Amino acid sequence: MSSKRDYYEILGVTRDAGDQDLKQAYRRLAIKFHPDKNPGDQEAEEKFKEIAEAYQILSSPDMRARYDRYGHAGIGAAAGGSPFGAGFGQGFPGFEDVIGDLFGDFFGQRSRRGAPRRGADLEYHLEMTLEEAASGLKTKIRVPRRERCDSCKGTGAAEGATPVRCATCGGNGQVRYQQGFFSVSRTCSTCRGTGRVIKDVCKECRGEGRIEKEKTHEIKIPAGVDSGSRLRLSGEGEAGEPGAPNGDLHVVLHVKEHEIFERRDSNLYCSVPISFTQAALGAEVPVPTLNGSERLRIPEGTQSASVFRMKGKGMPGLGGRGQGDMFVAVNLVTPTHLTREQRKLLDELSKLEASTDRGSKNKTKDNVN
Repeated sequence: MSSKRDYYEILGVTRDAGDQDLKQAYRRLAIKFHPDKNPGDQEAEEKFKEIAEAYQILSSPDMRARYDRYGHAGIGAAAGGSPFGAGFGQGFPGFEDVIGDLFGDFFGQRSRRGAPRRGADLEYHLEMTLEEAASGLKTKIRVPRRERCDSCKGTGAAEGATPVRCATCGGNGQVRYQQGFFSVSRTCSTCRGTGRVIKDVCKECRGEGRIEKEKTHEIKIPAGVDSGSRLRLSGEGEAGEPGAPNGDLHVVLHVKEHEIFERRDSNLYCSVPISFTQAALGAEVPVPTLNGSERLRIPEGTQSASVFRMKGKGMPGLGGRGQGDMFVAVNLVTPTHLTREQRKLLDELSKLEASTDRGSKNKTKDNVN
């Protein structure tokens, strides 16, 4: 009786999994247990072989049908050996495609072999105030980046010199290695994937083809942005290899916290203090906004922590889409230092309140009887 684990269980998929589900599961597990990522780990290597064997069988319609019907006995010697059988990528249909995708991601070699590589993207973090976010901002930023060398036009070779084909990789930019049962291609360390070797290098960039420079950009930030908003400046990243485009520059915005306002999307929240008499009698109180002080009408009998809305006094929406509101919470402030006259008046008020309370209690008692 076979002690082999179920192939579906190995890949972590259901028995009705489609081809794309199988492929995704295999790629995820193969990257995790690949021997290059787990050097010297015999258990990881055995796990990788088990994963490859499971995918070899399940990705073949005929083999999968036999396995589903008879189990491991139905596939016999087709499994258990090297998953690459007659050679790398020849064990079963579609395997080379999966491995190509896998190691394109694993080694960062997504671009077509020998093709010039696009320049790297850059990221610049810009801090701004809430007032600047509300009104929009035009500012200048200075960004260090690697630009194409003017002396050699990005070739890395001295004037009059011509790069020659790399003898290590034969101009392919990649070298093939055999590691035990597994064969992979890696970027050539001699030419660093370019397929060319420069004998007489440019003195300005020392053969790099690019030099460090600082560029100033004038950027315009629209009103209504929030932390995490990004601006993309196309082609303003690092220079690519000759014949390839530059990368992009991404400006990431960070809006600082405000000492008065709390922002929630396009709405603003704040609190203002009011006195007992303002709350009892009603009043107009000044309220800070992003555009200066505004008057807010407090109705008589207002309770502490009441919240009032000032329509259109919040943050503008991006692209001019609407305007947020301001929500104002009022906090009743109790005086701590009273004058003699204030105390006298409050004593009189207290007596009136007590009299009112006694009248209310008597009325309630009469109603109960």
